[in-house]
Amino acid sequence: MDFLLSGIMAITWQQLIMYVIGGVLIYLAIQKGFEPALLLPMGFGAILVNLPFSGVLDQTLQGGIEAPGIIQWLFETTIEASEALPILLFIGIGAMIDFGPLLSNPKMMIFGAAAQFGVFFSLVVATLLGFGLLDAASIASVAAADGPTALLVSQIFNSNYIGAIAVAAYSYMALVPIVQPFAIKLVTTRKERLIRMPYNPRNISRTTRILFPIIVTIIAGLVAPMSVSLVGFLMFGNLLRECGVLSSLSQTAQNEFANIITLLLGITISFSMKADQFVNLQTILIMCLGLLGFIMDTIGGVLCAKVMNLFLPQGGKINPMIGAAGISAFPMSARVIQKMALQEDDQNHLLMHAIGANVSGQIGSVLAGGILLNLIPALI
Repeated sequence: MDFLLSGIMAITWQQLIMYVIGGVLIYLAIQKGFEPALLLPMGFGAILVNLPFSGVLDQTLQGGIEAPGIIQWLFETTIEASEALPILLFIGIGAMIDFGPLLSNPKMMIFGAAAQFGVFFSLVVATLLGFGLLDAASIASVAAADGPTALLVSQIFNSNYIGAIAVAAYSYMALVPIVQPFAIKLVTTRKERLIRMPYNPRNISRTTRILFPIIVTIIAGLVAPMSVSLVGFLMFGNLLRECGVLSSLSQTAQNEFANIITLLLGITISFSMKADQFVNLQTILIMCLGLLGFIMDTIGGVLCAKVMNLFLPQGGKINPMIGAAGISAFPMSARVIQKMALQEDDQNHLLMHAIGANVSGQIGSVLAGGILLNLIPALI
């Protein structure tokens, strides 16, 4: 009883906040179904790592061998020690992606670029708020709505805020159904949201599907060399899918492999969420900057579509909501666009157009991360 009482008395107000944050993440994962494979281990880990006596895991192990605790050891040997986990996850993501809708309508690639506006917008704002250039670039990567990219950039730049950046990146990916409709309605009218777009897919040959990931990797390596690991692993995963001779490996990459990597990412990210380091003004600013960048990504894509409509004939207008799907959150963003379109007009089916923009956003986000990795060191 005394041990229990002393444990309760040892809880700080910062730890209480972390319990609330962990509970919210668990709620979003279980009750709302938002990225449960990530948010559930992150939420549970945030509670675990902030228990009053979690430090006993850092004590000497049996036999007198000095070693870091289990929690610290797992974090140091995965997230902190190597960029491998976020890069490997891209193999699974690539295997899940069908680039057919994008290849059928290549102009959707424009939105994959336009919807990265928030990355560079938040970079400027973070710098103006006093963050160092390396930390500001790491924070800006949150706006790419691509957790692995944000992790890789913050690791390579050795950011002081990797825990907050990871939580912000993955949380906002999960909150696409809440954030994007708000941002889209800010800059569109109902008339614009009612625009219909017929879908006339082309027959994409197997040769084209196989050559596409190879060509994209080469171009990315020339344009943004620092992005080549991310783009390369993404495209390698897609090549597994499209080659037709490695179907079992493709299925493994999409399911077991991606799930294991996601689980490890979620639980190890949470180990960087220690209350004394996490609950501070900088973390709040990072969360706000990530949200701002995410909103500006969405707005950038929508405004790009509206500008394009100025030059398109009356029967060929683009529904501006498609531009918002140019963010990296695949396939959540495309689903949100489809749902919003059906709410305005139950016969307006935009899913395949949105998928095309969404998969281009997956490429755009890793290129944006690569540009940051190339650009920022040159400015220092």
